[in-house]
Amino acid sequence: MSVEVLYLLRKDEPGAAIRDLDDVVLLADAVTDDGDVIPAGTEGTVVGIWPGGAACEVEFAEPESALATVPASGLRRVGRHAP
Repeated sequence: MSVEVLYLLRKDEPGAAIRDLDDVVLLADAVTDDGDVIPAGTEGTVVGIWPGGAACEVEFAEPESALATVPASGLRRVGRHAP
């Protein structure tokens, strides 16, 4: 499946500040699923959004493919991929 197809399949919430595949920056330190600390100011990509938008799953480049669940209030969108 190509990335372009994934853009078409993603589910957008009308009026949502943060959507799947948005680039975001952490406003506070976050802990990955593996227990690593990701410092505030680190950029990542949203790979999932909890129902109601309360939190997001964010992937970071370092450590490699690190995932963290971050409250939506702890993120700021820095970019949005065009579909």
